[in-house]
This record gives sequence, structure tokens and C-alpha cells, in this order.
Amino acid sequence: MTIELAKDHLDEIISHAQESYPIECCGLMAGRNGRVERVYRGRNIDPHPSIRYRMDDLQVLQALREIEDQGRDLVAIYHSHPHSVALPSATDRAQAFYPDARHVIVSLQDREAPVVRVFRIVDGRVSEERVVIR
Repeated sequence: MTIELAKDHLDEIISHAQESYPIECCGLMAGRNGRVERVYRGRNIDPHPSIRYRMDDLQVLQALREIEDQGRDLVAIYHSHPHSVALPSATDRAQAFYPDARHVIVSLQDREAPVVRVFRIVDGRVSEERVVIR
């Protein structure tokens, strides 16, 4: 499978990760047919935000309502790994509660050269997906 991102959306999630450093950023991506049309920045409310994320429940609810009202789908959930590689952690795999959504991870292990990768996580199984930048 493929996820399609506009360069502006890619820049937005990288900026969010850089601005949130050293804590993990998080957010949602909405669109149709795997093509991202809108990025929703979230606030990380996890008690240990430098190593985990949990998007504010009210923000999630508001975003999901808007996504549904606009006839869009939840294409992806994104977050950053400020100090590690762009691979799903054990926590990421355990908390992948939306099997139809992709998981976009921004690694800032090298802050000068962020790495963005996309995964599908279903029942704890991880598969990498291709990203097309338009």
C-alpha cells in the first residue's frame, strides 16, 4: 500500500516534531484513498512524553468528528521519535488501536536530517508502506 503526502504536509509534521523536541509530537492525518488532505496537530498528554505519546482525547474526538463530517477517512496517525529510529516501538505496536490507519513516524535521531517512515500495524504485526510525496 501507498500513502500520498503533499510536500506541505510532510513539512508540517517534521516542523511539529522539531518544535516539540525533546518530547514526542503526535497528530492525525485525514484524506481519501490514502491521499492526505489535512493534518491535525495534537497535544501529547502522556505522563512520559519524551518516550511515549497520547493525543488529548478531546482533540481526537473533535478531529474524528470533523473528518467524518467532511467525508474523509483517518489515513494516518503520526508521532515522532526524538531520540530513536523511525521504527514502531513495542508500545507503538501494543497501542495501534486503529488497524485501518497507517502510522507515520518522524525520527529526529539526527535533527539535521529527519527520517519519515510509514507503517501498517495490525494485531501487533508491522509492515512498512511506501510514501509518495507530491
